[in-house]
Amino acid sequence: MTSFESGRRAEAVAADFLCRKGCTVLAQNWRTRFCEIDIVAQRGSVIYFCEVKYRQSNSRGSGMAYITPRKVQQMRLSARHWLYENQWKGSSQLCAIEVSGPKFTITNVVKDIY
Repeated sequence: MTSFESGRRAEAVAADFLCRKGCTVLAQNWRTRFCEIDIVAQRGSVIYFCEVKYRQSNSRGSGMAYITPRKVQQMRLSARHWLYENQWKGSSQLCAIEVSGPKFTITNVVKDIY
C-alpha cells in the first residue's frame, strides 16, 4: 500500500469514527490553491476541522508530534477559508485524529487545538 493509499484509508477510518460519534461529514480533502483540510464535520452547531495523522509505527514519533505550531497556523487559515466560503456563522473547532498501525486503529483524538 502506498503512503497516499494509507493516508486515504486513515482518513476513511477517522471519518467513520466521527460519524459514530454523531457528526455529519461535510467534506473530505477539501482544498483550495493555498490550503487543505482532511475532514470537515458538523455536530450540532459546531463545525470541526480535522487533521488526520497516520503512522505505521511510532518509531519516528507519534502522529500528533507532527502537529506543529506551523501546522496549526495552516489549519486556522484553511478553516477561515472554509468558513468564509460557506458563510458559516456558528462555532468551529480545530481537532486532530491519530490513526496508527497496520490495522488503522484510532490511537488519539485532540478535540480542540489552539
